Amino acid sequence: MWEPDLSPRTRTILVWTLLGLGTLIVLVGSLTLWVKRQALDTDSWVDTSTQLLADDEVRQALSVYLVDQLYANVDPQEALAQGLPPNLQGLAAPLAGALREPTVRAVDAFLQRPRVQQLWEEVNRRAHEALLRLLNDEPRIEALSTAGGDVTLDLRPLLVQVGEALGIGEQLDTRLPPDAAQFTILRSDQLEAAQDGVKIVKVGSSLIVFLALLLFAAAVWLASRRRETLRTVGVALLLVGILLFVIRRVAGNYIVDALASGEPIRDAASSTWLIGTTLLAQVAWALVLYGIVLLIGTWFSGPAGYATRARVWLAPTLRDRAGIAWAVLGGLYLLLVLWAPVPALQNWVGVLLLGGLVALGFEAFRRIALGDVPPPARTA
Repeated sequence: MWEPDLSPRTRTILVWTLLGLGTLIVLVGSLTLWVKRQALDTDSWVDTSTQLLADDEVRQALSVYLVDQLYANVDPQEALAQGLPPNLQGLAAPLAGALREPTVRAVDAFLQRPRVQQLWEEVNRRAHEALLRLLNDEPRIEALSTAGGDVTLDLRPLLVQVGEALGIGEQLDTRLPPDAAQFTILRSDQLEAAQDGVKIVKVGSSLIVFLALLLFAAAVWLASRRRETLRTVGVALLLVGILLFVIRRVAGNYIVDALASGEPIRDAASSTWLIGTTLLAQVAWALVLYGIVLLIGTWFSGPAGYATRARVWLAPTLRDRAGIAWAVLGGLYLLLVLWAPVPALQNWVGVLLLGGLVALGFEAFRRIALGDVPPPARTA
């Protein structure tokens, strides 16, 4: 095999440069992959929104928000006064205040109904599809408004449903002001940057994993001590996975502290962040798993006593029953694919890529093991 004629110092600098670049790209690529799968995939978005509505803290906060919107845009005191006898209409104001907490509980129970949860899923699906059209600069639909140059999500249909369930929904849609129950998703000065970001994420996420693999492979190829370099790759993957967990925790604490005030809102914001970053945690666990597998593999391939004895013990099977060894490996990998504990095993590209790496690693280990024992004696 041809190798470049480099001085030891130059070779070492190149190897560590490639390892550093590969590690940095894995970190950036992991975040990019999370953004693509979480924010730019409609099914993942809808699944996350369903989990959010099922969370007690988030649903409670949403119930408070919807009741606040009703109280801010519809006069409950007037609605109560119309249903009371003239001599009791003075009780409308205290009754409206006293009914606020029970109303929140009623809305919370209402949001747990299957029909409402289905409506929630449909609203989120339509809204996300519309947002993707906007970010991709495609024709827009009515789920999103761009009045004034800002992109807003209209939750009016859900608010009207809540009003009808509470008995104050008569002509509620026409009585609500235009900005009732609307969330600003993107401001006009952010839209162009968001569209550019979507393009970068789409292009980068498809190439960045392969680029990192190429850099790591080049580092191993250039290294004079390849097993140690491969072990360094395993350590790098393990550290990036741990760093992603740290980023998830630190960023979550910062966002919750910056956006939320009051214990109930903080709890809801924390739950929202944890649910919304579930895919990021899966990517982190995948990197930790890959790193551990590489470390175990390089240890078993090394000169340690236990590793050498294990290779000597396995060598006859790997030599005389290679087909069975490959079949066992294939069966274990198939079980891993069916389990799919990490995102890389949930699409055919990841399955083929990881399968190829496992096969190469197993064949390398088999050859090392066969080199530890003398070949069988030939019989005349």
